[in-house]
Amino acid sequence: MRIVPVEKEDLPMVKALLAEVNLPLEGLEEHFANFLKLVVDGELAAVAGLEVYGKCGLLRSVAVAPAYQRSGLGQGITRAAINRARELGLTEVYLLTETASDFFTRFGFKPVERSAVDPAVRQSVEFKSACQASAVCMRLKL
Repeated sequence: MRIVPVEKEDLPMVKALLAEVNLPLEGLEEHFANFLKLVVDGELAAVAGLEVYGKCGLLRSVAVAPAYQRSGLGQGITRAAINRARELGLTEVYLLTETASDFFTRFGFKPVERSAVDPAVRQSVEFKSACQASAVCMRLKL
């Protein structure tokens, strides 16, 4: 069990997992090169993606297959995505969440007003249309 970058042929599996856990698919393909996956026994167990905007990033599509939820895989894939952001030289990472703000505070994310988000990140599909206005906006300074 290792966390590794996705491959092109993983796209249908990733789309299926995101749909299963009710996460948006918009913008996925444009940023798929910065997604990570965790496979258990040949099955996609968890995924997380980064959208890169200059020195800022958007953490998106953090998903764990229902059979593996509450197993710690979500924490592992989230840490790996944050580490990837550091490797890419990003200085801060944002996210939007409807249900998991408590989960993300464990990693140092703090709520922030949308107006405080880097302008390039605010132009992302996630901010413009994919996530509801009620979603909590959070930031992690790296």
